Amino acid sequence: MKSLLFLFGSVLFFQNTWQEFSSGEGRFRISVPGNFTEKTDTLKTEVGPLAYHTFFIQTSDETAENLFYMVSYCDYPPGVVFADSTGLAEEFFQNTMEAAAESVEGEILYSADIQLDKYPGKQWRIDYLDGKAVIKTKAYLVGSRFYSLQTIAWKDKSLNADATRFFDSFRLVE
Repeated sequence: MKSLLFLFGSVLFFQNTWQEFSSGEGRFRISVPGNFTEKTDTLKTEVGPLAYHTFFIQTSDETAENLFYMVSYCDYPPGVVFADSTGLAEEFFQNTMEAAAESVEGEILYSADIQLDKYPGKQWRIDYLDGKAVIKTKAYLVGSRFYSLQTIAWKDKSLNADATRFFDSFRLVE
């Protein structure tokens, strides 16, 4: 059986206190229910190696509203991602969404266009683990930077105020 928390093996426990986290290098801030762990991976891609920066909180507490919170970002070389071209941005988001579903053998149940300030985005929901768990994602293209926000919850807890608070608190900073 696939692990519910598919990205990272370490387990962290939530604090009950929400706090604001900000990343100067990542140029964002967000409210989180604990302390983020940071990880940077280098991905080999068709456009060359990309540094993929990830901040996450994970719990093994089965009663938690969300078992996983994540913010990640990646800078693409100039000219690779055209956030100002609606068609190319849509194709980028579609490919990203499909790759995410495939990576967990899940099914995309919902997607919609969104926006952060003037930047294009997409939100989607993937059901996986035979419909027992849900990954919610909001993703944005800000110039040549790609941001992804995710929560993972058991399906019966997938509509919860903590996920909304997390997603709605994301802000870009200069």
